[in-house]
Amino acid sequence: MAEGEETLSGVELSKTWLDAADRSAELRRFLRDQVPQTYRLDNVLDPQEEERVQRRLLHPLECFLFGEDPREGLAKLKQGSEGSSEICGRVFKDGETVYSCRDCAIDPTCVLCMDCFQESVHKDHRYKMHASSGGGFCDCGDLEAWKIGPCCSKHDQGTAVAMETEASVLEPVLRERAELLFRCLLGYLTEMLVLERYCELQEDLEPSVEEDSYLCLLYNDDSHTSDHFIYSLQRALKCPRVTAQTFTELIDKEGRWILRKGTNLACQEVCDLIEYNSKHISQEVMRVEVLLYAVVAHQSFALRLGTWFQQIVSYSVFLEHCPLRQDPCFVSQLMLNDFYMHKGSRKIVYEMIFCSLLMDTESKRLFAIEFTKNYNVLQQSFIYDYQDRSIFISSLSVQIFTVPTLARHLIEEAKVIKVIVGTIMYVLRGHLSDSNRFHFQGYNSNKFFHIHVIFHDLRYILISKPTEWTDTLRTEFLEGFKAFLDLLSCMQGMEEVKRQFGQHIEVEPEWEAGFSLQIQLRHILSMFQDWCASDEKVLLQAFRDCHDALILCNNRAQHSEPSDFYMCKQILHIQPYKVSQEPVSIHLPISRLFAGNTACICHVCRTGAIERLHQHVDLTSYDYTHLAEHSLRCLVLVAQVSAEMWRRNGLSLVSQVYYYQEVKCRDEMYDKDVLMLQIAASKMDPNHFLMFLLLRFELFDELLKLWNRLTEEMLFLLIVIVGERYVPGVSKVTKEDVIMREVIHLLCIEPMAHSSLVKGLPENESHETGLEKPGVSGHGLYEVKKECLPEFNPFFYHYSKSQHSKAEDSQKKRRAQEGADQALRPPVPPAFCPTFCSVVRLLSCDIFVHILRRVLQRAAKDRSTQWTEAMVQRALHLIGQALLEEKSQLEAATADEEVAFDFSLKARGIGSEHSKSVFQLLTKIKSLPALEGHTDMVKWILKMFETMKCLRDKSSPTASVSMDTSQAEPEVAQDKDKAERKRKADAAKLHRQKIMAQMCAMQRNFIESNKMLYDNLPDNSGGGSHEGQPRDRRVAVGPQRGSTPAHRDVLTCILCQEEQEVAALAQAMVLTACVQRSTVLTQCRGKELGRDTTDGNAAPPDSLFMSPDLAVGTHTGSCGHIMHATCWQKYFEAIQHTSRNRLHVDLIIDQENGQYLCPLCKSLCNTVVPLIPLEPLTLDYENAEIVGQHLTLPRWIQILSARINGLKSINHHRGNESTSGGEEMTGLFGEGQPDFRSILSFGVQEPRKFSDSIAEMLVVCATTVHRVGLETAPNELCPHVPTMAWNTKCVAGRRQTTLVGLNAVIQFSAAQRLKSSQAVIQRHFTDMLAVLLPTISRENTPSVLEVDFFHLLIVGQHLTLPRWIQILSARINGLKSINHHREHLLPHLSGGRGRGRGNPLHLCPERYNKLHQLWQQHCVLEEIARSQEVGLVLSIPALYQEEAVELQPSAVSSAYNHLYILRLVTMAHLVQILLTSDFPAVAAGEEGEEVRAAAEVYASVSHLTTGLSVDVSGSAVAERVKSAIMPYLALPANIFQLFWDHRESVTPLLQRWCQDPAVTKALKDEIQTIRCPRSNEVERKHPTLCLVCGVMLCSQSTCCLTFLGGEDVGACTAHATTCGAGVGIFLSIRECQIVLKASKTRGTTYPAPYLDDYGETDPQLGRGNPLHLCPERYNKLHQLWQQHCVLEEIARSQEVDSVMLALEWQML
Repeated sequence: MAEGEETLSGVELSKTWLDAADRSAELRRFLRDQVPQTYRLDNVLDPQEEERVQRRLLHPLECFLFGEDPREGLAKLKQGSEGSSEICGRVFKDGETVYSCRDCAIDPTCVLCMDCFQESVHKDHRYKMHASSGGGFCDCGDLEAWKIGPCCSKHDQGTAVAMETEASVLEPVLRERAELLFRCLLGYLTEMLVLERYCELQEDLEPSVEEDSYLCLLYNDDSHTSDHFIYSLQRALKCPRVTAQTFTELIDKEGRWILRKGTNLACQEVCDLIEYNSKHISQEVMRVEVLLYAVVAHQSFALRLGTWFQQIVSYSVFLEHCPLRQDPCFVSQLMLNDFYMHKGSRKIVYEMIFCSLLMDTESKRLFAIEFTKNYNVLQQSFIYDYQDRSIFISSLSVQIFTVPTLARHLIEEAKVIKVIVGTIMYVLRGHLSDSNRFHFQGYNSNKFFHIHVIFHDLRYILISKPTEWTDTLRTEFLEGFKAFLDLLSCMQGMEEVKRQFGQHIEVEPEWEAGFSLQIQLRHILSMFQDWCASDEKVLLQAFRDCHDALILCNNRAQHSEPSDFYMCKQILHIQPYKVSQEPVSIHLPISRLFAGNTACICHVCRTGAIERLHQHVDLTSYDYTHLAEHSLRCLVLVAQVSAEMWRRNGLSLVSQVYYYQEVKCRDEMYDKDVLMLQIAASKMDPNHFLMFLLLRFELFDELLKLWNRLTEEMLFLLIVIVGERYVPGVSKVTKEDVIMREVIHLLCIEPMAHSSLVKGLPENESHETGLEKPGVSGHGLYEVKKECLPEFNPFFYHYSKSQHSKAEDSQKKRRAQEGADQALRPPVPPAFCPTFCSVVRLLSCDIFVHILRRVLQRAAKDRSTQWTEAMVQRALHLIGQALLEEKSQLEAATADEEVAFDFSLKARGIGSEHSKSVFQLLTKIKSLPALEGHTDMVKWILKMFETMKCLRDKSSPTASVSMDTSQAEPEVAQDKDKAERKRKADAAKLHRQKIMAQMCAMQRNFIESNKMLYDNLPDNSGGGSHEGQPRDRRVAVGPQRGSTPAHRDVLTCILCQEEQEVAALAQAMVLTACVQRSTVLTQCRGKELGRDTTDGNAAPPDSLFMSPDLAVGTHTGSCGHIMHATCWQKYFEAIQHTSRNRLHVDLIIDQENGQYLCPLCKSLCNTVVPLIPLEPLTLDYENAEIVGQHLTLPRWIQILSARINGLKSINHHRGNESTSGGEEMTGLFGEGQPDFRSILSFGVQEPRKFSDSIAEMLVVCATTVHRVGLETAPNELCPHVPTMAWNTKCVAGRRQTTLVGLNAVIQFSAAQRLKSSQAVIQRHFTDMLAVLLPTISRENTPSVLEVDFFHLLIVGQHLTLPRWIQILSARINGLKSINHHREHLLPHLSGGRGRGRGNPLHLCPERYNKLHQLWQQHCVLEEIARSQEVGLVLSIPALYQEEAVELQPSAVSSAYNHLYILRLVTMAHLVQILLTSDFPAVAAGEEGEEVRAAAEVYASVSHLTTGLSVDVSGSAVAERVKSAIMPYLALPANIFQLFWDHRESVTPLLQRWCQDPAVTKALKDEIQTIRCPRSNEVERKHPTLCLVCGVMLCSQSTCCLTFLGGEDVGACTAHATTCGAGVGIFLSIRECQIVLKASKTRGTTYPAPYLDDYGETDPQLGRGNPLHLCPERYNKLHQLWQQHCVLEEIARSQEVDSVMLALEWQML
């Protein structure tokens, strides 16, 4: 009834608005009255607020909109709009995984959401995935974003068109109401959001009654951290930290939050306190305001109205009536006031624009024009803003500028290039100097980072070059290009440096800003060149504009008068300039752009651009020395810095030179300067160019002086100018050829992985290097093929000095292995294009030969101060280049054609004296000892001279003979190498034969010395078994078990290197060990040791009983290294003393808890285990058989009960109870109560004795296990010490532990009993036996389902436990963990390509089954080391103690004790399985004794408890519990026969086990899954998966902080304390990285087990390639957890990598 009245009131109210004369005024009056009354604002969340807003505000508006019940109207709209959406438009959140297709995307900004990607054709293409920074939206359905497959199956355009009907058109009345309501509400919304700037309501919205209710609000900003907010809030509000932390989270999420509600004075007081406290922690004051209650109420409703508006406009029929589309006034107001809005308001505006204006082509065009008009103002606001840019209005530029048609429209209509460049110039105007150049000394780095965003927008505009040009597009583009040249003019020659003389520079100048601009311009420059190259007219005009700008910049500098310089009868008229004395700049963008445009013209010469170039520019008037001047100065600067001439200028110049040649900048800096010199060399006289080169290197007059380093650099530059031709336009090569050459030279350094290759290659504007193409994949390292080696150039210009040295050494070693000579010949380069063909004239000009002759003359004089080996090597390389060029021209020339290239002739004949020719100098230096390493190169050059002579004489036979002779020497060397290898192989064969003979002799000696051992082996070839000889049977437990021979161990101490035999009475030898809490075997993650999980209350720690879920235990691991106890004590004391002075040592090892590193292998340890020799065992089988006739299972139980009761009576504990217990036992097991000491009649012996040293080490190890396992203070008198020692597990670690090392922990557990109070041991045995025997009283005795019976067993030698527990574990665990793993990992790491459709991240069932079986077996101790005694077996000898005599059971008594304990516990465990398993119903035809016995036992159990089926299959029960090792355990083949052999004794035990009330409760418990309570509200920025239990956590997030141990810790740290006892293995999904945790302050990163197609990990998803699960790496990670090596791995990592120490691991 109430709902109907509310609906009726909404309809009536809407009718009132329709009848009003001024409908808008009536609506605003409604909002004025209702909004303040609806909202009840305070600093706590109001759960009823949303319901009130919907009922009192939104419902009447919806009634007005539809004119009927809103539910019916929305249903009609939904039906009419179904399937009409063509664009997905999903807005990405921060960290969300997005996908881009390398094959089909127009540009890298075109991405798909996960759902669309799974349903698209791109999932089978070469795709890339990465984490979104937030703010973008899915481009599915955008036809301009994809080459093919623009729509997924859900947004198929054909389906959308087919679904359009007449119902999707609004009725006229509805359209009229929609336009009216939308315009009124949008005006209200805009007014309220803009109100944040003015904080005053309009008159028609002011409250009718004045009120004194104000709110104090604190706003979010990025200049203050969370700790700053928490600190200020605690001080101002005097609230606890938890409250302040909650407020901080809400402020970060909503953008602002209410701190105080009250009067103006009270709120202003809080405001002043916040501002005062924030001044002490930061220079910026926190934004806090006091606003009228009604103002905040209206603003809150405006935000809710924005969300409602998005829901309504999502129906496409309302989209065209959106006021944002029709009236740009609203858009402009929202954009221009975006800077003043808080985070919540910005987010609403951002999403409104997305859902309305960007979903339609026309709306997007109108918005783009409005956005461009206000671009300058928006970017200026953003530069000074400190909020997250992902929701700033300026970030929408990527959504409009990357649309090809829209970008060209904005260039033509809105001059967008000029607008963007003008904005850059405007924001950088403060850095312009008087010379109109940028100078960034004292710049603001944060502001500069925001300026980079503007360069991104310029790149977005140019990302898609046009295929068709219009006159308007040409005009506007060239106008924008001129504006861009003005920007480059301000960078040309900026930040000049001058060589420092005398004193070192005092203050390092700023250089990062200039290079950051250069990096931003890197792709923009290439994009402008690509645009220009796509149209001939644009290219020629851009070339002319660039030339004019370059001339203008060059004329701006001061020039001296030109002078004449003479050399070799050549005259050069040029201005003098010395780089070492004059200012020089490394920033020359216009010069480099001019060089790039020139190469573009040459590259597109097929269109005739070069021929028409003369129509635009006068090439004959170009002064190329003037054009190349600054590029050559820059290269000379680099050479002088390399020659260490500028060391006094500090590291800033060294850093600039490094980045100048680094892969990120070299393509637009270093490479373009080389290209500019090649252009000048192609147009200038070669002699003049070389003179120009010598002048700038300051070698013109100093060539004979000691300028060796500069000469080396000059010769190297000459090699580069002549030989580096792999540039499109310089020679006829493609981009693929350029990439291949880069790859070859990188692989010539060393074999590399794919990621290393990619790092060495430059990226294009799509962030690709060219190696992402199909077919370029594979695992491991790439090596260069032999057929590619001839392309190797030892002076490759992209090599650094270290790379050059490594490549040269690598190739020389390779040639030596192949038996070839050591000459690294220059490769044959591709031919120059016609425009650059004149460059080769440098290799035959007179100045060139003069330079070579000077260099070789220095070497021939053999004066070490006048030449260097590198100088001669470069000269030889140049000679080789010249000879190869001459050879290629001679071979290409026709018979009548004269070859002008005559280097060989000039090299033979220049000089007045014949001995000074280059040829003769080469002949002379060939025999110099100092140049022995280059002898092969000189020989090859001399042979090339002979070849040139033959070619010029046209006598090819002589040339061929010469070449054959040159191959003779390598062949001889190869024969010698083969003979040497054969000799070594024969020697190795003889050595192997000798070793095999020695091994055979040792085997024979061993067999002779152990003849008795081999005589006892059963004869398998015989027909039957020898039943009369029980010692031949292999039995592990009982009186028929085999004997244990004495064994002598002699071990060596790793510290003193002395040998010692391990003996009980000798000095103790100890084994390094690490004890840690472990949950590897647990079946129930999160349950702590000694804690009752039923009610959550802490219980006293009880280590006696281990719950079947194996909640938490202790593990003792060892690296296997052995020391004397005294040596270890000295070593431990020494490292404790020395480690105190080490930095951060407390973060690597926990010294307070006794941690240290193994002295040999540096494994993490915290205790030692004493080595105790194995006690020999020999059984008298005849005596054992006699004892067995009297000592039956019932009799054994009676004897134990009598002994226990007698001990209680002697100790005066519960005398009455023991008497009653004895009477009850008599009734159960027959008459004839045994005597108190009858247990001794079956055999006793004296206990073992140990030396004091071993006893001391037993105490050390036991207290450590007790302290670590229970997390308590050391106390060797604690009664839990022996039980913790019994329960600790020993598993071989990463390094295979020796047999002695494995036995150490086993023997320690047994021997520790002797160092404990026997009364305590007796009490422990009694308590454990009380679980099995109903007559032994004990308080709080656990039920049969609450105890792990394998902790009560003796595990025999080489014991393999039954498969019962495997089945039980499989039922408990199943595949839940791995399924949870797949659900969370597949969408993030593989792209969710669909299950069963070949997704990149896949699970191999066979390998998983193998791993899961390994896990299950580990849970039942199948991998635990041999001979581990626990529980009852270790404590029963205490019953043999007398008051004055120390006794222990004899071998025969122990055998029967072990046998009956095993059988008793086995039956109890079998009952566990029957109580917790499901079996199929009984089937017909089941016969057999075993089947009947199994069914009868199950029937007996089912009658004694509830919840079990009665009629089940006996065969299923039998198969479930059978195992092939029953004879080995001395159990009958029919295990159920145990029950019927002792029917009378077992019946009361069944009643004890099955009728316990706790059993029924345990059978009804269900597994509860716990989820993060805030996961639905807060977006996980760092989702992290626990690989131990499969729980998803919010890492590094304030939403899931937990107060633990007196401080706030992250979700992973808190989870590790319960899941892994402080140790955890987590997968950070978005970073694709494993995180290992050991405590609050210790952790490290570890490679994830996911590899890409190249066999490499991808941390942070930097490359974005699809990832696959690597079974080998997963196995390694799995073993790291199972073998308890996490602590050791963390310690090793922190010891090596100090970066890990600085991380706040507790916040993970």
